[in-house]
Amino acid sequence: MEFFCYHRDRPGSLPLRRELLEEHWSYMDRYDKELIARGPTFAADGETPTGSVHIVDLPDPAAARAFAFDEPGYQAGAYRDVLLRRWRNLLGRTMWDFPGGRTGGNRYLVLGLGSGPAVDLEVPPDRDELIAYGPLLSDDGAGWLGTAALLRAPDPATAGAVLTRDRYAHVEVHDWEFGGRR
Repeated sequence: MEFFCYHRDRPGSLPLRRELLEEHWSYMDRYDKELIARGPTFAADGETPTGSVHIVDLPDPAAARAFAFDEPGYQAGAYRDVLLRRWRNLLGRTMWDFPGGRTGGNRYLVLGLGSGPAVDLEVPPDRDELIAYGPLLSDDGAGWLGTAALLRAPDPATAGAVLTRDRYAHVEVHDWEFGGRR
């Protein structure tokens, strides 16, 4: 089962995040084979981390909760909240298979939260700019709760246009970059 996990930073947590960076990476190393995508989000300045995205393939919701809540930054109080949802990998690949590579161009997390009839269940036409794409689902996989996409785009507005905005209660666009050890 695939899961989307987004740890959102608590204001002022940057010193704590820096202190825990090696511990975080070591924790993620344990999930190397299960990770579909990972990486930090940033404030408009492009420098200040605002969160941490992990898309991971795990056996069940209990394993996903353990993954999210045993993470060192979460345990130390660096995050204000965690969004954890089942996810379906509509691209069938990991971020490391993205044809555009790790660098070059602007990268974004687009997160649409909704309810009601599902929308954006088909892969958008410009597949080559998508790094990861799929619906956010309830624990049992039956209920649609939104859509998450990682993509390369020239600007935030273009990135946000990957979703049918008026069909979501809320759409967020965050600067994002490929994660992992540098």
